[in-house]
Amino acid sequence: MSRIESAVKQRSSLTHNRLFRNASLMALFVALASCQSVPEKQITDTPDETAETTETPDASQTANASPSDIHPELWPSIETPPLDPAIEARIDEILPQLTLEQKVGQVIQADSGSVTPEEVKQYRLGSVLSGGNSAPGDKPYADAATWLAAADAYYNASIDPEGVEIAIPVIWGIDAVHGHANLLGATVFPHNVGLGATHNPELIGEIASATAQELNISGHDWTFAPTLAVPQNDRWGRTYEGFSEAPSIVASYSAEIVNGLQGKTGAEDFMDNTHVISSAKHYLADGGTENGIDQGDALISEAELRDIHAAGYAPAVESGVLSVMASFSAWQGVRMHGNKDLLTDVLKDRMNFNGFVVGDWNGHALIKGCTATDCPQALNAGLDMYMAPDSWRGLYESTLEHVKSGVIPMDRLDDAVRRILRVKLAAGTFEKGAPSTRPLAGDLSQLGSADHRALARQAVRESLVLLKNNDGVLPLDTNQTVLVVGPGADSIAKASGGWTLSWQGAGHSNDEFPGGQSILSGITNAVSEAGGDVIFSPDASADVDADVVIAIYGEDPYAEFRGDLPNVDFMPNDFDPEALSRFRDAGTPVVSVFLSGRPLWTNPEINISDAFVAAWLPGSEGGGVADILFQTDPNFDFTGRLSYSWPKLASQNELNAGKEPYDPLFPLGYGLSYDDDGTVGPLSEDSGIDESERGDKGVFLTNGAASVPWGLMINGTQVDAFPFTLENVEVSSIDHTAQEDALQIGWSGPGVFAIGSYGQDFSRESNGALELAFNAVSRGGPASLEVGMGCDAGEGNDEDCAAFLPVELTSEWQEIRLSLSCFADRGVNMESLDRPLILMGTPGQTVGISEVRLATDTNGRIDCGS
Repeated sequence: MSRIESAVKQRSSLTHNRLFRNASLMALFVALASCQSVPEKQITDTPDETAETTETPDASQTANASPSDIHPELWPSIETPPLDPAIEARIDEILPQLTLEQKVGQVIQADSGSVTPEEVKQYRLGSVLSGGNSAPGDKPYADAATWLAAADAYYNASIDPEGVEIAIPVIWGIDAVHGHANLLGATVFPHNVGLGATHNPELIGEIASATAQELNISGHDWTFAPTLAVPQNDRWGRTYEGFSEAPSIVASYSAEIVNGLQGKTGAEDFMDNTHVISSAKHYLADGGTENGIDQGDALISEAELRDIHAAGYAPAVESGVLSVMASFSAWQGVRMHGNKDLLTDVLKDRMNFNGFVVGDWNGHALIKGCTATDCPQALNAGLDMYMAPDSWRGLYESTLEHVKSGVIPMDRLDDAVRRILRVKLAAGTFEKGAPSTRPLAGDLSQLGSADHRALARQAVRESLVLLKNNDGVLPLDTNQTVLVVGPGADSIAKASGGWTLSWQGAGHSNDEFPGGQSILSGITNAVSEAGGDVIFSPDASADVDADVVIAIYGEDPYAEFRGDLPNVDFMPNDFDPEALSRFRDAGTPVVSVFLSGRPLWTNPEINISDAFVAAWLPGSEGGGVADILFQTDPNFDFTGRLSYSWPKLASQNELNAGKEPYDPLFPLGYGLSYDDDGTVGPLSEDSGIDESERGDKGVFLTNGAASVPWGLMINGTQVDAFPFTLENVEVSSIDHTAQEDALQIGWSGPGVFAIGSYGQDFSRESNGALELAFNAVSRGGPASLEVGMGCDAGEGNDEDCAAFLPVELTSEWQEIRLSLSCFADRGVNMESLDRPLILMGTPGQTVGISEVRLATDTNGRIDCGS
């Protein structure tokens, strides 16, 4: 059985083989009938007082100390650029002129998809951001002219003096994390996981400078970069945003990026019209959470917190980074957005950070006792600007009341506003004028310029890591017949990953990357210029006599928690690498170019390849891959070296040099050059995990079968074969777009169909505006169907935990989307979701369903059914 077949094989048993613990169907119908909406849940955090630290505490920590105690005196004291007396004097003049309402407005940032220019003026907001899907217009990205028009509208509204003694200009931020990738035609650089492999801090500084220039073309003032995470568990979906597992590598890049984005503090070009405000993120230990869970809890010692996860912040602060973004995550049960010890006592007081601290997307709502619209705890802890994308209006009102009542002291508010004004004045925001009037505004000659693309292509070349080169297969001769296979060959989106054109980065065609080049195009250019031939067969089905096969495949795009994995096993998706075996058996050399946001267990793929290249997520300049594979210049060679350890087993989620046990397949710093003996293998194909541990967390039903670890159930009994009938419910296979790729469920009486497993934590997904998505059809004309989700109520608790939404079906297949937050608001505990889909039909009703999964919200609305 192939690995791709194993990925969709249904589990033979479920850990929790039940649908409703001791609850009758009649009770369920009664509960449904009385189901009412409940107020928005408050997300709470309780410190785990039993959590063990991974290191011996510092000597000053006593036996009675809480695990979350911080000792600022043990952290580095940093000499930061001195405050500018002229700027401080100007702040002293401005502050008394601001009304209380203006001050509160300055500490709140709204998303451009949820705020108008008129509202920016009315509430005197300090900042606007554009989330990954929040570009102006009908797409998640926009062209320069569209961005500039929106930037001008917000800026001009903010400086309108009507009704105020002095107006404060707004600043606009965006996640330009590997180039300005929400701007049409921008240069998309390799993600940080690849840049880390270059071990070239100077190059990374040049990339930051180029990104800053392209941000000025669209009128943006601020980028939420660099990410200074030190990922310690490669299950984490944001691993590709980190340069390395090694804190020394992250630290070596930090100042270079800050200086590239902002200009060097004190230099003539500091924060001029070619630079932007930088934001070091995510403070702190976002890469150290337990099990690599996004927005999770880092149960580590203070020493590890300081020495590993804070390593990149000291150089950034010393260089004068103007903003720092607080992490969603917690340390020892205390959320970073509300951690005064770390935000104020360490970052501001001990490390002498003089800029402002901005929150992450409604991250303040995760603090115990807070909601998205009410959280004085965050400001009091040291947060200076709330990122309140869609909650800004309610947060403004509650914050204003908290200041009036004294819950938020006036001196704390004044300090936050002073810090924001300090950054705006240092950035020249008051003098630069409207975004469209600035020197680089709309300058398309600089957008995706030849120099920027050449820089990106160099970064691609230097980031590639050669892991295997048996018999010296590489470099390849261009004057031959080359068969290129795999879905990554002709997809710039797949080669670019998340945070590219849209938040998750998937589904974009090459024509949405004007000026970009796919890896296939780069190969075709290199080979055709030398008289060779290129044949492209995406699924490797072509029957041709080729001299070499180049297979380009790997992970599909994802961002943040959508990329969290149960382990580091590479699960083939839209291409089965075993298709390459027939070429190897025929004696044709196979070169695998593996696209991924992290090291993954790929022993079977390495075994089937004569040469294996870790290409990471190279971005829009695929020609850089061809440059190295074919050594189009005699000076080109593989110089990339691993900045992450490569696993020997799929169970090696935490595999970091210097931490025992350390037994990688390829260690930190490994990488071959052409002259090296590149012989590898054969490798063991024992992954170290069993089938129940494999699968994509966000996919529940695909190709007509439940995805591991999920199973199909009727009234709590597992469905093991089709057709299957039990207690008024029948399940069978039907065709939708392919043979037996869907299920048909029919009811002859009361009954419940569900996809179920053991309880899993989907709280991050619920908070992240994801939706339950599936295709459905009514087999008997238009009909209503009750669609639910359910949770594990906990041991000893007989009460069921489920909620339902009504959905209207037609006799044509349609996509159904229901916001996870709707189920959470109705009482489903998303921290222990054990039934991601429950269907209750009426007697005589028959429906078809296919492809049950989580999907990103595409319309910006909360969808709670018909």
